[in-house]
Amino acid sequence: MKKISKLIRTAVAASALLFVSLASHAATLHLQAELKASTEVPPKDSTGTGHLTATLNTDTNELTYHIDFSGLTGPVIAAHFHGPALEGANAKPQVPIKASPITSPVDGKVTLTPEQSKDLLDGKWYFNLHTSANPGGEIRGQIVKSE
Repeated sequence: MKKISKLIRTAVAASALLFVSLASHAATLHLQAELKASTEVPPKDSTGTGHLTATLNTDTNELTYHIDFSGLTGPVIAAHFHGPALEGANAKPQVPIKASPITSPVDGKVTLTPEQSKDLLDGKWYFNLHTSANPGGEIRGQIVKSE
């Protein structure tokens, strides 16, 4: 009976340690981007600015974002997360903003694929806003980890 009791205690302790170990691997990481016309590729002549803040849950790959912007040449006709691309390079859209109209602020969440999450955390995603005057993008910012 003592051996069974000890075996049960050992199994419970091992299960608890495993749970704590698995939980410690999941994290919520904070991200940000400063949106500017000068970082568009090619750079644009605009007084528009913006800021993106986001979190990524590394367990679920859920990206939650908040974007605010102002001073654009006109209404936003499209907005996207793009990647993979390093700063100064262009890439295809990965996640479009589906709001209509797209007005500041924009809040949302999306579940990424594991590959998308890796590229995002490796600094290979950017966000930009498109207007009629600048259909290729008016303001843009590379997404980086923040504190």
